[in-house]
Amino acid sequence: MLNLHNSLSRTVEPVAPLNHSGPLTFYTCGPTVYDVAHIGNFRSFLNADLLRRTLEFFGHEVIHVMNMTDVGHMTEDSSADGGGQDKMEVAAVRLKEAKKSGSLPEGVEVDANDPYAIADYFADRFLQDAKALGLRVVFDADEFPERMPRPTNFIPQMIAFIQRLIDDNHAYVAADGVVYFDTQSFPDYGQLSGNTLDTIRSGEGGRVDAQTQQVKKHPADFMLWKPDSQHLMRWDSPWGEGYPGWHIECSTMAIELLGEEIDIHSGGEDNIFPHHECEIAQSRCFTGRDSFARHWFHTRFLMIEGAKMSKSAGTCYVLEDLLARGATPAAVRLELLRTHYRSNANFTFQGLKDAQRMIERWKRMEAWLARHADVERVGPGPVESALGAFSEAIGNDLNVAGAIAALNGALAGIPIEAEAPPPAPDGSAGSGTWGDDLAALGKMNAVLGVLDLEHEPVRAAGGMDEAAIEAKLVARAEAKANRDFAAADAIRDELIAAGIVIKDGADGTTWTRSVG
Repeated sequence: MLNLHNSLSRTVEPVAPLNHSGPLTFYTCGPTVYDVAHIGNFRSFLNADLLRRTLEFFGHEVIHVMNMTDVGHMTEDSSADGGGQDKMEVAAVRLKEAKKSGSLPEGVEVDANDPYAIADYFADRFLQDAKALGLRVVFDADEFPERMPRPTNFIPQMIAFIQRLIDDNHAYVAADGVVYFDTQSFPDYGQLSGNTLDTIRSGEGGRVDAQTQQVKKHPADFMLWKPDSQHLMRWDSPWGEGYPGWHIECSTMAIELLGEEIDIHSGGEDNIFPHHECEIAQSRCFTGRDSFARHWFHTRFLMIEGAKMSKSAGTCYVLEDLLARGATPAAVRLELLRTHYRSNANFTFQGLKDAQRMIERWKRMEAWLARHADVERVGPGPVESALGAFSEAIGNDLNVAGAIAALNGALAGIPIEAEAPPPAPDGSAGSGTWGDDLAALGKMNAVLGVLDLEHEPVRAAGGMDEAAIEAKLVARAEAKANRDFAAADAIRDELIAAGIVIKDGADGTTWTRSVG
């Protein structure tokens, strides 16, 4: 059984489906597809994937939905209304500037005036990275596209959702034409985040827009629909041509695809307020139920080398950046997962190297066990014996560090350097085979999800594939032979800048990809 911290009750509780004879329903707040997802985003998505895999490890069937937001998510998320620009409009401006300056990546053809084309481009980038990192929901979506919905496909359902809230006196059309949710109609507002109506009225619950407050019944009331005939993406509605608020999107898609009450809802820590608080309020008022999601799961932030992730400092890394330094997707996944989800994680390049080395040892163990799978042994083997400790750790609020320790302890008992297993004592009868350990390793990896990923970078370092690297080395050798040492040094520097480590020896020049 999995015992998991619930952000709503602030206690660790057993996880079980509402419908005990049916699957467990799980909704994850996914990316906003206006840019390439960075590794801080992926830490949250990977922890949701770890949770889903752990539930399956304990025998649950899981229906997992993760949205890809393509409208209505604003740049200033600290406000429940979402201030600033729509992030899709920000992407359009950025792409137009890149196109004008000629800085668009080679091969990218995106119509910066078409928000759907922009969303498609960044959604495809996200899916590529998510598959490389082993997110199961992305593979589900190959067969069931509805598992990764986009809000722009659910506009009629959102309009119907908002209309019911108005009809039931949970929402109103303000003097500025905006439809707001009436938070005073929902007494439980603030239970998840602690931002109660009283604290928000006093200004303690987040930024308050003075102009907007003049038309609201309460400062905490949040936008459901905004009439805006100039917005890049807009639809007809009973309240004028415009677009939906960010919060109504997830509630609508979750209820449409998973039902009026779901088992688990996940997201990053920054989603707790205002997004998830607002989701709970509008969803419960829409359904009349006592619960929207029974269990809330939130991942804390990712630091980079002990500091906040920063675009200006060049530390807002995306997967491609790490692959360009020679990391494998498997190592990136492990490095982002091995710090407990309720602690801030500190990503370091040394940690990435350590994760890479750890996986290489596990791969050697896997290969050794596969070679000797049919060989009998006496009693349970090291990995089979460690499965209980692994299960206990991962079932204790996803203690992934304890689970990894159990696996590494098992590794110490596998003679991976030996050509053959040690012989069984004379006269002893075999009670199992090394294949049993291989099967146990497979069960552990089904949770960690690293041994079946690519173990070479899926995009070449610096855009340079092996053939290009070899061609550079040939050109360098020719330059040295012609005593053109300046040209040879320039080629060497180019390779180093692309993350390639070269070594000259008696038998010629060898190369490897660096990490960090």
